[in-house]
Amino acid sequence: MFNDTTTPLSLLTTRRSGKPRDLVAPGPSEAQLREICAIACRTPDHGKLAPWRFVTVTAAQRAAFAALLLDAYCAGRPDAKRLELESIEQFAHQAPALVVALSSPRIESQIPVWEQELSAGAACMNLLHAAHAMGFAGGWLTTWAAFDDRVRDAFGAAPERIAGFIFIGTPSRLLEERPRPDLAATVSTWAP
Repeated sequence: MFNDTTTPLSLLTTRRSGKPRDLVAPGPSEAQLREICAIACRTPDHGKLAPWRFVTVTAAQRAAFAALLLDAYCAGRPDAKRLELESIEQFAHQAPALVVALSSPRIESQIPVWEQELSAGAACMNLLHAAHAMGFAGGWLTTWAAFDDRVRDAFGAAPERIAGFIFIGTPSRLLEERPRPDLAATVSTWAP
């Protein structure tokens, strides 16, 4: 868990994504999850539009979430295989906490939708940082469900889009460092 003896930079350099299937209890309490979402909302937001929303899916709602995903998946794939359906069921029940992040652009605004979508992504990243600061790990997934209108309509309506399913819990095993981009390939100095 992050504490006052840890520097803010070490908080940022130690954050790792957890595989949602490897995240176990304990997860954040209801109060902690609300605080995580409140911190996520402290993100750059041109025009103060808050072009994002978070919808929590409680443990008691996971069976209904699984049914929604299965119905949506089978609607487009009537010949779905048993392993595919089991994978969807597992997806719906992984990790103790689930937040569905929605990009909610205000299309009537003069602020470009692209900027609003970037703000939604930044809010998701803030959510992951807040979870990490509280001692949890998070995994941000999309999969087919993030792009399915039936699934989206269960949480919002067009022009909203699902930015991702963010699973939060305690890692059941040590989180591995993954290869990071080479700074020489991603950071340069402008040469006019």
